[in-house]
Amino acid sequence: MYLSLCLDRTMIESLSRRALSGSSGTYHVHALELAAARERKLKGLNVTVTFLDDTEHTFHVEKRAKGCVLLDQVYQHLELVEKDYFGLQFSEKGCIPINNKPECMRWLDPSKSIKKQLGNCQYPLFFRVKFYVSDPSKLQEEYTRYQFYLQVRRDILEERLHLPPSTACLLASYSVQSEIGDYQPDEHGPNYLSHLQLVPGQSDDMEKKIAELHKLHKGQLPADAEFNFLDHAKRVDMYGVELHRAKDNVNKDLELGVTSIGLVVFQNKIRINTFSWSKIMKISFKRRQFFIQLRRELSESYDTALGFNMETYRSSKTLWKACVEHHTFFRLHSPKIRRRFPLSLGSKFYYSGRTEFQTVSEVKQRGRLERKFVRSPSKYVIHQTVTPAKVEDKTKSLTITSRPSRPYDNKVTSLGAKEPRKAWEDDTHLSDDDGGFLEKTLEGPFSPGLAGRVLSYADEEAPSPTTNELYDTPPYSASHSPTSQMVEEGLVTIVLHPDEDGKYGFNVKGGANRDIPEAGDLPILVSRVAPNTPADRCTPRLSEGDQVVQINGRDVTHTHHQTVVQLIQEARSTNEGKLVLVIKPNVLYTGEEYEEPPYQYVPVGELIRTPSPSNALEQSMLLLADGIASGALISQYELLYRKHPDLTCDEAVKPKNINKNRYRDILPYDTTRVILKNASSGDYVNANYVNMHVTSTDVTNRYIATQGPLQSTTEDFWQMILEESCTHIIMLTPILERGRNKCHMYWPNLGETMTFPNCTLKCTCEETDDSGSIIFRDFILTDVKNNAEREIKHMKYVDWPDHGVPDSPEVFLNFIERVRDARKESAAPFVVHCSAGIGRTGVLILMETAMCLIEASEPVYPLDIVQAMRQQRAMMIQNASQYRFVCESVHAAYTQKVVKPRNNITR
Repeated sequence: MYLSLCLDRTMIESLSRRALSGSSGTYHVHALELAAARERKLKGLNVTVTFLDDTEHTFHVEKRAKGCVLLDQVYQHLELVEKDYFGLQFSEKGCIPINNKPECMRWLDPSKSIKKQLGNCQYPLFFRVKFYVSDPSKLQEEYTRYQFYLQVRRDILEERLHLPPSTACLLASYSVQSEIGDYQPDEHGPNYLSHLQLVPGQSDDMEKKIAELHKLHKGQLPADAEFNFLDHAKRVDMYGVELHRAKDNVNKDLELGVTSIGLVVFQNKIRINTFSWSKIMKISFKRRQFFIQLRRELSESYDTALGFNMETYRSSKTLWKACVEHHTFFRLHSPKIRRRFPLSLGSKFYYSGRTEFQTVSEVKQRGRLERKFVRSPSKYVIHQTVTPAKVEDKTKSLTITSRPSRPYDNKVTSLGAKEPRKAWEDDTHLSDDDGGFLEKTLEGPFSPGLAGRVLSYADEEAPSPTTNELYDTPPYSASHSPTSQMVEEGLVTIVLHPDEDGKYGFNVKGGANRDIPEAGDLPILVSRVAPNTPADRCTPRLSEGDQVVQINGRDVTHTHHQTVVQLIQEARSTNEGKLVLVIKPNVLYTGEEYEEPPYQYVPVGELIRTPSPSNALEQSMLLLADGIASGALISQYELLYRKHPDLTCDEAVKPKNINKNRYRDILPYDTTRVILKNASSGDYVNANYVNMHVTSTDVTNRYIATQGPLQSTTEDFWQMILEESCTHIIMLTPILERGRNKCHMYWPNLGETMTFPNCTLKCTCEETDDSGSIIFRDFILTDVKNNAEREIKHMKYVDWPDHGVPDSPEVFLNFIERVRDARKESAAPFVVHCSAGIGRTGVLILMETAMCLIEASEPVYPLDIVQAMRQQRAMMIQNASQYRFVCESVHAAYTQKVVKPRNNITR
């Protein structure tokens, strides 16, 4: 053994001498690689990120890495799935994002170098919500909603989100429910909230109000409370607003806010104007000036351009970039990169991330992530340091103390997300192509406007009666605090006390029908809730579409309408006016309430509408214009039920009748369907009576809304006209469209005769108007039995595409005037049809009804008219683009004085 070791040493020494003499060599590859890696690591960047729960983490990135690398590391660290709503903020000056000053704080650009943006990274980055979702139900992951909750809570505490005291207390009560659970009298003493930092300027009175509201949230899981917190926060004017200081043309200080719906103008923290993305045509900046170009209205012959003076060139460009990003994220299906020529001028910036539509689509396909996470508690404060005389000092002398966090199992307590309705794919996939410049006004898939979206009616699903409804801010009252409690699954008890005028502030409709018992019982539904009334302020808020099940302990599910009104009126004079309602929320639809004029609707007598103020029509037109501009009008339309949940279509699906329907999912209600008496093929035809009453007049426009006849149903169509004594037919569809049959040619050519078993039809006249958009025909319909002749007027509107809108509002309004003039000749119902008998047919009925209301100086609420039509025929007005068009036409008819209001109507 000793000899072997000596030989080995001899060999090693020999090899070493050869190496020194240059006859051999060694290269340590691995050692050099490790050294180079260490050197690169030392030359990299260490970036500290502060998260919404005040935790910090340091990330290491290469010196030349782009911002997307750091963002991906942050998202992986948080295990965040719906990541595109978030971003990283930083400041070159080292200021912290307390006052929401864009000129101080900047968003990390994922497409640019981190080193170029951050320099030596001596200041931390802040993980923040960049795009505030318009509706928390769009967020599929509970963890994402929790991050939004943390952000909004921070916005409130740092006073970026200004709240009325009542709203601040309500949101704080949801925070308390999320953190400490249900109120327990044994555990929670009179000052159990004094050590929590909940709202700015927190006082003892506010804590008492928060505690009272906290008691009402019993049973809500943390996810429920956080969802309700976000749903109420989204209604605040300053929610999700990125403010930029500016001046107008007279040098007044303004703040421009960029939101999901568009550009909002504030003055002294009060919203004074809103320019929705659908109204904005173009956005640009030049040096310190920022410009927006607005879409030309129907009544205008010129373009409107508005300019604002920003503080610096940098602030002007920052505002422009924020508009580009928000428009792309919330309005487009996918980012569109503008083509840039080599020598082109101007900013080359574009939004390169994913849009909200792409994010929601991907998360749905992936499925919900089952995970656990720990919620972060509110900061604690030392209450003893706060003096009653100086409440403001309370938020300034805060001491953060540790508190055990509780794990939360998403699988067990996840609230879930509301699914949007399914939609037909749009063949055109139209969207803006210009990135930063908005040259078009098309609507995005999740925007409030949704003008280009076409809804499918093949899969009808009535909203669940147990769907959670989220309500408005309840004010605190020491004497009569509105309360509610769950009485059984799906039912809620609401206690109301009348206001100083003795009114509760809501209307009801429905009930058993005394005159036609065989028509069945309709549910008692809330048809109107007036703002700032007990019904509006209660918790939960009484909402339109809620079904009233009990009134003061009496079951009213099979009660006559008049009896229900009497019970409500009697409650005013008993037990201090206390009215106890047991309701089933959201029978018809869910969603926010839409704006109403400043007068109230109350259940008086037979629920006749309260007399309107003299300027009610003008007010309704102002609301209509605002709803069109903001998109709120369209979003509320999409929340309406398409088929009445309590009306059946049994006759239409019988085997003998099913082939008489052009579309298998568009069927007439049994209660309002037209019944044939002498048809050889039976009594069924796909048609409904639709009667539209004009308020405050004795005028009722009568229609028969029907599908375009099939070849096999042409005889039934003319039999219906014969039996109903109709004299006018309005046709709103071509025979063929896009190579598909939309309607059978159910009339003869000029001078020819068509013969049926019970009648004959001859075409005596055919002519086209000057615009080429309307064809007029005259028919002679002869009853074979008694040889009686009747003249039939046929009016066909040519240029109206299926699922679309007319090219010219002016021609459309002229056509409606022709229809109105024709009504003076006959009191019989007008037969109106397109292809399915719901879309274009509904638009015409709504437009004529609106014109009659304008003529009578009555307010026009298109949503109410749609609801009234859908109670008589399902799905009237088929998609949002048609509804938007008819609303714009109504406003144009008013502003252009196409219909001149007058007090008296005689017909």
